[in-house]
Amino acid sequence: MRDDISQQQIDFYQENGFIIIEDFLSPEELEEWRRCVDEAVAQRGDLRLARGGDKSRDSDSDSYYNNVFIQRINLWMDHEGMRQLMLDERIGRMATLLACAGGMRIWHDQALLKPPWGNPTAWHLDVPYWSFSSRRAISLWVALDDSTRDNGCLYFLPGTHKTATFDNVGIGENQGDLFRVYPQWAEVKSVAAPMRAGSCSFHNGLCAHGAAANMTPGWRRAMTCGYMPDGSVFNGQENVLPPHMMERLQIGDLLDEDNQNPLLWRRD
Repeated sequence: MRDDISQQQIDFYQENGFIIIEDFLSPEELEEWRRCVDEAVAQRGDLRLARGGDKSRDSDSDSYYNNVFIQRINLWMDHEGMRQLMLDERIGRMATLLACAGGMRIWHDQALLKPPWGNPTAWHLDVPYWSFSSRRAISLWVALDDSTRDNGCLYFLPGTHKTATFDNVGIGENQGDLFRVYPQWAEVKSVAAPMRAGSCSFHNGLCAHGAAANMTPGWRRAMTCGYMPDGSVFNGQENVLPPHMMERLQIGDLLDEDNQNPLLWRRD
């Protein structure tokens, strides 16, 4: 794993809101990630969430959203191989250093599998969906297949994390809905982020991003994880939190349960 982070990379990330790390995984590691993701997704079946969570929307195969990607969340909770991959403290250290945070916990992982001829992923932000509000939240996106302009690579709007609030839109049919919330971003030049399989990106949870349509007959698989800065507090949104936590949490409560949000790495 290419896990060294330089000051130059930190500076680039802080300025642009994202960074690409080529060949993040070795060929052997990439094969292990593919094996674990494929196995965990197959094991999960049509359940989107772990631990008896809701049924996914995959049964409605004609819906626009279900042809954007298949989504399986928190695979680390019910597959030992995924647990070993997702709880790797080296990744926690990388996320912490890039975000200039004190430490990082997993918010949730998710396999994002864009099907053949899959719809584009509209521009959106990550952290406004989540149950905490932080300008240092960060997401990892690992390409399990070559991610190209033809099959749905990521695109970023550089620097948007600096002016984003926590207003957001859903991932719907209109690619430009986010510009109704942030009209000033409509003039920002997007940056395509094609990646070889085994490469990755990190992006700020408030950096606008999306993905192109898959214009090929093959799948575009990615494994992603969102990270919550250690010390974050509950903002009232449910997102992926289980019912037993929602019943007792009050706005402002610390989100520090290791069985839900394990601590990966913390500065000394």
